[in-house]
Amino acid sequence: MAALWRRSQIIRLIRSSVELLSRINPALRKTHRWTRVVYPGVAAVAVGGGLCAVPFKQVENLSHDSLVRRAASLVTDSSSTFLSQVTLALIDSLTEYSKAVHTLIALQRQYLASLGKLSPAEEDAIWQVIIRQRAEVAYRQEEMKRFELTWVSSVRLCETAAEAAYISGAENPCVTIRTNIQLSQSQVEEAQKLSLDAEKKLAETKVMEVERMTQYATTLESSNDEEEMPEAYLRED
Repeated sequence: MAALWRRSQIIRLIRSSVELLSRINPALRKTHRWTRVVYPGVAAVAVGGGLCAVPFKQVENLSHDSLVRRAASLVTDSSSTFLSQVTLALIDSLTEYSKAVHTLIALQRQYLASLGKLSPAEEDAIWQVIIRQRAEVAYRQEEMKRFELTWVSSVRLCETAAEAAYISGAENPCVTIRTNIQLSQSQVEEAQKLSLDAEKKLAETKVMEVERMTQYATTLESSNDEEEMPEAYLRED
């Protein structure tokens, strides 16, 4: 914009000089040479002021089609950048969620393996750790879902940008952004497989927990009955 302003000032100076020379030498008014030099430059400044991204000397050579293709290329570039950032965030959130789930599984299995062998204080301490880890899993899951929704929106945005680029004739940006979409989808699918596997193992651990707790409760009831039997015989005697 500063360059355009300087050019406009130069043009104004030239026009002032032409007018002054015309007053001094009326013969210059018949040639109009200076007029043909000045006015095209003014038109270029006016158009250039409207499109700041277009170089001053190239405005007259750019067609609407070329400007649209250039804009479509910019849209695909920005959409690809958005997609890559969201993909990275989603993959990291899926990884952290899987880690949190596996940690919870390990804690629950450790508790089940030591069931009946711990003191009340030790059992309470383990349960506090398990509760905190469950809260961590819930937090990571919410974060994962939030980035997943954003990722779906970014994919749709890129697909729309690819379609617009193709219609405008910008074929190379269209091919590039479609390749980026496919790469992003494959990376996310791999990370999602890990999280789904972790959730499956967590479900299996919950089933194991129910079965183990039921067996433990049955064992406690049996041992209590055996302890009460001698007292009953003594009362009968």
